[in-house]
Amino acid sequence: MPQAKNAVGQERKYWGVIPVMPAPMLSGLTKQMEDIGFEGATALQIYGPAFPSLAVASAATTRLKVATGVAVAGSRSPFETAMIAMDMDRISEGRFILGLGTGVSSVNVGSYGVPDYKLITQLKDTVAAVRYIVANAHKGLKPYEGAYYKADFKELMLTAPPVRENLPIWVAALRQKLTDVSLEIADGLMVHSLWSVGYTVEQGPRIAAKIAEFGRKRTDIEINAWPWVAVNDDKQQAINDARPTVAGYAGIKEYEPFFAALGFEKEARLCQTGDQANSLAIMHHVPDEMVEAFCACGSVEQVLEKLEPYWSVADSLCPMAPYRHFTMEQHMFYGAGLHKLVAAAKR
Repeated sequence: MPQAKNAVGQERKYWGVIPVMPAPMLSGLTKQMEDIGFEGATALQIYGPAFPSLAVASAATTRLKVATGVAVAGSRSPFETAMIAMDMDRISEGRFILGLGTGVSSVNVGSYGVPDYKLITQLKDTVAAVRYIVANAHKGLKPYEGAYYKADFKELMLTAPPVRENLPIWVAALRQKLTDVSLEIADGLMVHSLWSVGYTVEQGPRIAAKIAEFGRKRTDIEINAWPWVAVNDDKQQAINDARPTVAGYAGIKEYEPFFAALGFEKEARLCQTGDQANSLAIMHHVPDEMVEAFCACGSVEQVLEKLEPYWSVADSLCPMAPYRHFTMEQHMFYGAGLHKLVAAAKR
């Protein structure tokens, strides 16, 4: 039987999110991912940087790609980001992708203590600076002056040549403006889990038009979607387990338009009136159909069918299990479900 293809007529690729855990456990997990057929492993920056887990994954595997999903652009100097990206590409022997995101101002300023940058401007500045530094640090860097990042490099010693001068950079986006920026400047677009399957399909023609508007080919950029997935033969249990995660996001005012677009504005606003920090206290506002609008629930076969429309737009998927108020047993159960899903899809 012919293998099903992605949006650009190539082999469908699957990524997986790896947690922070002891190195021997993480080595075993990522080797298993490689054996199953995952394209790559990505690690999140919630607060601490995503790079350490990816270094372990690189050492444990030979083919698995590794990517930050994401590194917050404003939490460190673009110079440091460029240097650690080159280090990661060397450690992984050319398998690293630098995934960048803006973060949110309240955390960037309130926790990282960085200036209150204009987020998209700062991210664009970082992408440009990282590309310049990676391509030229081994040759000599002239003074750089971006919107925020400025450096004269007077004290810089020449570095070793990078593994790749054109190290790929992906950008994560939720709303339209940053999506457009990603399509213009990045090598990949990582779309938020709130991009439901229906919303993603609707965005397909607009994405294609924007790529053409920027004078690029569709194959110049990888579209990487991150759907929520709860694999469980007991579909109702999967829905129940995913409900706190959907409720938690619905409780955030900034995300309301994504729920309203699918007819769940009333439910989202009810979630916002409760204790957003405690998804269990507001999840009764979230009906089953609202859960299923944002999370593919059920058996492997049911979930694969639900995910199928993504492939009209996406080159790769990074299915992610819901997580709010999960026990360790639930994390392990739904993580194993994701591995079963990818193994079935790769057959």
